[in-house]
Amino acid sequence: MSFCYGVAFLEEDTKGMQELVTSATGKVGIEDLLLSNASDTEAFYGRRTKARELSRRAVESALQDHRNEAAALWQLNSALREAELGDPQEARKQVKASLDMSQSRDVQLLVELILARTGETNRSGEPLDAVARRFPTNTAINKYWVPAARASLALQRDEVQAIEILRVTVPYELAYLDPTLGTGIFLYPAFIRGEAYLRANKGPEAAAEFQKYLQYRGAAVNCPLAALARLQLGRSYVLMHDLEKARTAYRDFLALWKEADSDIPVLKQAKAEFEKLR
Repeated sequence: MSFCYGVAFLEEDTKGMQELVTSATGKVGIEDLLLSNASDTEAFYGRRTKARELSRRAVESALQDHRNEAAALWQLNSALREAELGDPQEARKQVKASLDMSQSRDVQLLVELILARTGETNRSGEPLDAVARRFPTNTAINKYWVPAARASLALQRDEVQAIEILRVTVPYELAYLDPTLGTGIFLYPAFIRGEAYLRANKGPEAAAEFQKYLQYRGAAVNCPLAALARLQLGRSYVLMHDLEKARTAYRDFLALWKEADSDIPVLKQAKAEFEKLR
């Protein structure tokens, strides 16, 4: 049903998405999954309040069925979005809540990634190293999630190191890894790499990374980063001194977020940056 939901999203079939969510009501292991999918769709359009509510319902649905790990993963999916939307305090709050539900391998791995994305530079990489040692043959962990977390930690200090860490992820970035950790964040290494290039003032390289979200819509689906990539493209074009393309990218992002909650930090910043280009 998650696949069907993704197809409906790509076809802009709002009614179809809602029908899938409604039809999942009361179905163990399905209701919470579809509610979390729906929360990502709301976040894709910047409707954070609605996204939070749907995530809360996904968590409650999983807990009702005594599936604590699933509940924790839906909570962390929400926390990861909060980090990317520019609210690290809310992200950390939700991380703490998730650890009260479960401390499984996948939960701990996502926790490390999220805290790295919130800018906690004082964190040790040892928890990530421990997971990698325990599961040396797990491709998703060692070639995608662990490097993404390590690069996020490195990004706060050295963007060149972050880019180097992410080299191992290139063959796997387009993989459909959603079931691995219960999160709807796709193409994550490309997004982090694009950020590193932005910090290194390499506009063309950054644009190439963020363009992947538009080029591979079937891989990104309703991942909120696919919306934020449009904003990052605008920033990349500014570095390239191509103001016409920059304005177009900013307009595309703001049009996508025309119904977004006005208090989202990343939206406020985007509007301020766009005003300087007008």
